[in-house]
Amino acid sequence: MAHELKGKVAVITGATRKRGLGRAIALALARAGADVAVTGSSRGNASLTADEQKDGWRGLPDVVAEIEALGVRGCGAYMDVRKAEDVQRMVQEVVDKLGRIDILINNATYPRAADRVPVQELDDDLWRNIIDINLTGTMLCSKYVSRQMITQGEGGSIVSISSGAALKAPATFSAYAASKAGMHALMAALADELGEHGITANVIAPGFLDTARIDTLRDPAKWEKRLSTIPIKRPGTVEEVADLVRYLCGPSARWISGDVLLMTGGEVRRAAR
Repeated sequence: MAHELKGKVAVITGATRKRGLGRAIALALARAGADVAVTGSSRGNASLTADEQKDGWRGLPDVVAEIEALGVRGCGAYMDVRKAEDVQRMVQEVVDKLGRIDILINNATYPRAADRVPVQELDDDLWRNIIDINLTGTMLCSKYVSRQMITQGEGGSIVSISSGAALKAPATFSAYAASKAGMHALMAALADELGEHGITANVIAPGFLDTARIDTLRDPAKWEKRLSTIPIKRPGTVEEVADLVRYLCGPSARWISGDVLLMTGGEVRRAAR
């Protein structure tokens, strides 16, 4: 449905990567007619990948420019999702610039790091950082954006991006899987609390997506081994996930709330058998 989100304002957290899911979601919602605000965690080149720097990618400013090139309004905000004052400031900036907030996509996540080890070897501070960004950040953004939605009195949509790892919970993924599984419980509680206000809260749990996050696995042997666990035999694309996000925020999904929608190419269901 073309322009089904016209008149809506969306916020997508963690949307600075050139080959990332946040950017794809931002552009999908903009194509559907929404005005879009995107957030990032840092200015400058420090957080950019080597290929992004080589391409002259600027992160947040470039995503905003792409949004506006689609004929809708865009804005960007730098913030730390772990800090309530940053989130509150972001909400006020978006309302001041775009007038309202109807859609929140919790996409900010801790990058793949040295956490992929047994629990006995997991650094305590790294555990806290992953939980703080993935789970506490999702709570804070949902808390302050839903307050704004309730004040507006016209409903809204919250979609949190989780992972198939939250259900599969493989070895050495304890911090990441636990943080994402916590998002499922949080969204379920929010769906119950916000339903009377016409606000839906859902989770999308993607599996192996073709983004910059999996570049370390592109060695042919590692790649084939990883794909062998996926019945569809390929990674998912950010555009496929973004299209489901768009649907959940649109008029045809107003009775979908409190749900976890898997997008894993069949991998998680296969693992559960």
